[in-house]
Amino acid sequence: MITVQITNHFEKLPVDVARLKKLVWAICQQFAVSQARISIGIVDDAEISVLNKKFLHHEGTTDCLSFDLSDEMEPQGRKVFDLIVNGQLAAREAARRGHEAQAELALYVTHGLLHDLGFDDATAAQARTMHRREDEILQRLGYGVVYNEGPQATEELE
Repeated sequence: MITVQITNHFEKLPVDVARLKKLVWAICQQFAVSQARISIGIVDDAEISVLNKKFLHHEGTTDCLSFDLSDEMEPQGRKVFDLIVNGQLAAREAARRGHEAQAELALYVTHGLLHDLGFDDATAAQARTMHRREDEILQRLGYGVVYNEGPQATEELE
């Protein structure tokens, strides 16, 4: 069984909880995760900056933080993932890039889950692979191509 809990601390961005849960379930299904508890917290710049400093020792804001809290000794291989996504940044970036804030937020959730499922974006090649996979997932679920669109994608791919 997969359970998804979503808490929105950034009330300026209304969240389609059912659609985000559908996204999470689809990603879990795609990667053969059948037992999971996934918590998603949607926060603002200030809150994610505090958490970024506390847990990763990085200054400033970020799009998402993801934590794989799974216990390898769990007999059924149950996954436990906690994601913190920046709703304020999602709203800002969506406006800048000309798409829906829900799509940007879905990108952050997808990105965090892919990290917890073993993807990395530390090198340019890894980042291209990860971002391509994000867009495949988001497009299949009706969000469209989110990462590899607009001026940001062109600049990063050059």
